[in-house]
Amino acid sequence: MGNALGYLYGKCYKPTTDDDSLGPHGVSAATVGVSALAHDLFNFEITSQVPEGLGRYVVSSRKAQANWYRKILEAWKQAKPPPQTAEDASRLVIEILKRHQNADVEGLLSFYGLPLPDTLVELSTEPPPAVADGDTITVYVSTSDPVVSSSVPREVNVAAVKRAKARERKDYTKADALHQKMIDSGYRVLNIQNEEVLARKFRIRLRGIDAPESQMPYGKEAQEELLKIVQWKSLKVLVYGEDRYGRCVGDLYCNGEAMLKKGLAWHYVAYDKRVVLAEWEKEARQKRIGLWASSNPEKPWDWRKNNRRE
Repeated sequence: MGNALGYLYGKCYKPTTDDDSLGPHGVSAATVGVSALAHDLFNFEITSQVPEGLGRYVVSSRKAQANWYRKILEAWKQAKPPPQTAEDASRLVIEILKRHQNADVEGLLSFYGLPLPDTLVELSTEPPPAVADGDTITVYVSTSDPVVSSSVPREVNVAAVKRAKARERKDYTKADALHQKMIDSGYRVLNIQNEEVLARKFRIRLRGIDAPESQMPYGKEAQEELLKIVQWKSLKVLVYGEDRYGRCVGDLYCNGEAMLKKGLAWHYVAYDKRVVLAEWEKEARQKRIGLWASSNPEKPWDWRKNNRRE
């Protein structure tokens, strides 16, 4: 069976011939997580050791981690064909560990950069996203994206067609009225590289961090830093659900790390127990950077409570 897994690992880990698409381990960025997991499973079969550093992402003991790898290893061997994409690998892990703690499942997937249990959405942020503060952004997703295309309301599609015809007739008053109707429904037409694109609006609340409100000390700095991170980029968002304000709660690659490490956000421990986030906040505290330059900065959740409108 070891030879069989070695073959599967070799199939996943074979580098791509397109140098521009190589990831940090010599494989394509799209499959680097699959390859790393296959490598660690191959190593686990030989040594019975789980990878170093995993404990920073999960909450269970190394003994429990070894039990996961044993289960995943067996399932990986039996899979026909074996996982070839990040989505395939993620589904296998989620299925095998479905009775385990969510924090462990999500931590293991995050360790390999694999999609988390809920929706994986590709967001194209042109024009640049609006940044409300250091932990919330507004972005638009093209309705050509499979995640969005199936849920566009009929009335929005009809308005988009009528608007295009109105613009052909140079009836801009009618076209603007139709566009406003689409905007009221959470959609708008964007001009991207001289092409009109119908897109859906999403408000994203970053999971695991809480940045100072805009009126608080370092609120403006947190807002500006997040804008630097996301401006003019295509973003991958792992969405977990909605909060009580109708915002999508999710992870954007690298942003939470940057905000915490630069001392521009708190680890929102009430809603996210990931150990690695606590460590990033601790690093910033020790360096006394950002808001931690103050001896006792006010927490945003306390500020909101004290400034709540009656």
